[in-house]
Amino acid sequence: MPERSVHGCSTRAHHAHRLLRPRLLALMLAASLVGFAVPAPAQNGADAAWIDTWSASPQPIWAPDFFAPVSIPRSLRNQTIRQIARVSLGGSQIRVELSNDYGDQPLVIGAAHIALAGSGGAIEAASDQPLTFGGKASVTVPPGAPIVSDPVALEVPALGSVAVSLFLPEVTPTTTWHNDARQTAYISGEGDFTAAATFEPTLTVTSRIFLSGLSVEGPPDGRAVVLFGDSITDGDGATLDANHRWPDILAERLQQAGARVAVLNEGISGARVLRDRMGENALARFDRDVLSHPGADTVVLMMGINDIGWPGTILVPKGEPAPSVDDIIVGYQQLIARAHANDMRILGATLTPFENTFEGGPLFGYYDEAKEAKRAAVNDWIRTSGAFDGVIDFDAIARDPAKPKHIKAEYDKGDHLHPNDAGYRAMAESIDLSLLGMTK
Repeated sequence: MPERSVHGCSTRAHHAHRLLRPRLLALMLAASLVGFAVPAPAQNGADAAWIDTWSASPQPIWAPDFFAPVSIPRSLRNQTIRQIARVSLGGSQIRVELSNDYGDQPLVIGAAHIALAGSGGAIEAASDQPLTFGGKASVTVPPGAPIVSDPVALEVPALGSVAVSLFLPEVTPTTTWHNDARQTAYISGEGDFTAAATFEPTLTVTSRIFLSGLSVEGPPDGRAVVLFGDSITDGDGATLDANHRWPDILAERLQQAGARVAVLNEGISGARVLRDRMGENALARFDRDVLSHPGADTVVLMMGINDIGWPGTILVPKGEPAPSVDDIIVGYQQLIARAHANDMRILGATLTPFENTFEGGPLFGYYDEAKEAKRAAVNDWIRTSGAFDGVIDFDAIARDPAKPKHIKAEYDKGDHLHPNDAGYRAMAESIDLSLLGMTK
C-alpha cells in the first residue's frame, strides 16, 4: 500500500524517521528494561548518523517435518557464543543488534562484548569492549523483539572483522538464528568467556544465533544498499570463513571505488517470494529486512528460483500448489510498489541457470523443463517489463553459452544451482556500479 503523505513533513524526512523507528525503539526498550535512561548525548547515541554496516536476517527454527536438520543446539545454558562478522563501512563507534524475533520467552543476555577479531575464534585483546544496554551489562529481550546495544568506541576499519561474544546464563532456546552464515561460530563449555582473548570451544557451528546486525557512526553522506535474496545471495557454495559471497565482493568493489556505501546481505537460504519454510516469505519480511535500514536507498531483489523449484519435492508439504509465473510477478510488483512508496530504488536480478539441480540426490526433481520455462518467463519479465529501476543480469553471467540452461562448469559449486567462489566473484564484478548510485 502506498505510504500516505504526512502533513507538515516532507516525504523524505518522514521516510527517514520511519526507517529509524524500529532500531531507536529497540534502543529505548533496552534502557527501559533495566530501569535506566537512554545514554547521555556524550555517547553520541541518539544524534549520531548511524548506518547499518552488516546484517543477517533472522529465521525461525524450522518445523520438525522439514527435510534438512537444524545444525545448532536446540538450547544453550551457562555458555558463551562468539560470532565473527565482517563490516562493509567502518566507523569509530559501533552498536550491536540482537534478535529474539522468533522466541516465545524472554532472552536473557548475561554479558556481551565486542572486539576486533583475531584468527579463528580469538580476539585482539586490546580492542575488547563490554557492551551495555541502557548502561547495564545484562539485558532481557522480550519475545518477538530486537535489542540494540549502547554505542561503543571502537575503531573498526572498512571491511574489518569484529567478534561479538554473548554469555547466556539461563536455559536459552535457540529459536532465532540465521542458518547459512558461511562463518564459524564458537560455543564454549560452562562459563562466561565474553572477555577472554580466546577459549577452547566445545562446539563450532556455521550459523548465527541471535546476532542480526551491526551499525556504525558513519560519514554524513553514508548510505546503504540492501541485497534481498535467497541462498545465492546468502552465499551457499562460498568458502567458509573467507567472505567470498557476491555481496562481500561487491562491498570490496565499492570500497575500492571510494564509495561510502554499506552493503547489507539480507539473503536467506531457501527463501521464497510467496511462501514460508526456511524463513518468512519475502513479502512478510520486507519491512524488517529492507525498509527498516536507515540510510538504505537501493534494494537488489534476487529471489524466485525456490518458488519455481521447490514444488513437487520433499521440501514442501504435500499438496502445496506451485505458483504460476503470474503469481511470482505479482509478488515482485508488490515489493516494487512498497520500495517506491518508501523512496527506495529497486533493482531486479535475473535468476541463474539450474538445469539438473541436485541430480542424483534426494532433492532431484527441483528442476524439470516446465520449471525451466517458468524461470525463462520470469527472467524475460525482469528484463523487459520496465518495472524495476534497473536490471542486473546474473543469468547472462552464469550460464554456459553452449548449454544456456546450465551454469558454467567453472562457476558450479557442484549441485548445478549454487555458484562457487569464482562464480560469485564473476557475478559481483559484472555489476555496473552506476546502478547503485556511483558516478563515473
